[in-house]
Amino acid sequence: MIRKIIRIDEEKCNGCGACASACQEKAIALKEGKARLIRDDYCDGLGNCLPQCPTGAITFEEREAALFDEEAVKENMKKEAAGCLGARPQNIRPIAIKTFACGAGTEPSQLRNWPVQIKLAPLQAPCFAGAELLLAADCTAYAYASFHRDFLEGKTALIGCPKLDGIDYSEKLTELIRRNELRSLTVVRMEVPCCGGLEAAAKRALAAAGKKLPLEVITVAIDGKILKEQ
Repeated sequence: MIRKIIRIDEEKCNGCGACASACQEKAIALKEGKARLIRDDYCDGLGNCLPQCPTGAITFEEREAALFDEEAVKENMKKEAAGCLGARPQNIRPIAIKTFACGAGTEPSQLRNWPVQIKLAPLQAPCFAGAELLLAADCTAYAYASFHRDFLEGKTALIGCPKLDGIDYSEKLTELIRRNELRSLTVVRMEVPCCGGLEAAAKRALAAAGKKLPLEVITVAIDGKILKEQ
């Protein structure tokens, strides 16, 4: 039948995921860095996602589409609740794990939140309330041996790779900073040029959000040394 349904302009979409978070029916998902309407019958046509889109990529259109199926939506949500925890926001308690160096000592993981990928993280979650936010290039945890102890302890973490993700993080970070009362922002990046995109996105987001937060940028060399802090 012909009915009103959302349309997503992939040219305008920046992959921030705000629409997917706003869609209670789970009709929208991020695929290959872009928001996609995954099933017509999951979309109720009410448009809760429209005001959340920072780029105006979502509009209404009238076209041939399957009727909204509330029962199918409920069944899908049940499956998600019972299935993979991959993108479900949650807090994590520290657990002591054996270190591999000597096989004797234990060191607790300092990760406090999930998910940690910038693209998957919600714009608002309890882990962001009053948090010291750590924005890290995903290679840094491998290059710097004491990443958990020196950088992650006591912080809420978000990670990404500007080169591989291929998106501008600044718009999503701007909204995240606007919506949450953060205490500080620390950027840990590699010395390689592509990591400059992470630092630049953080600085643009702070300026666009209009909030004055303490900002620290730490650059890690490929051999694991700290090159600079600013």
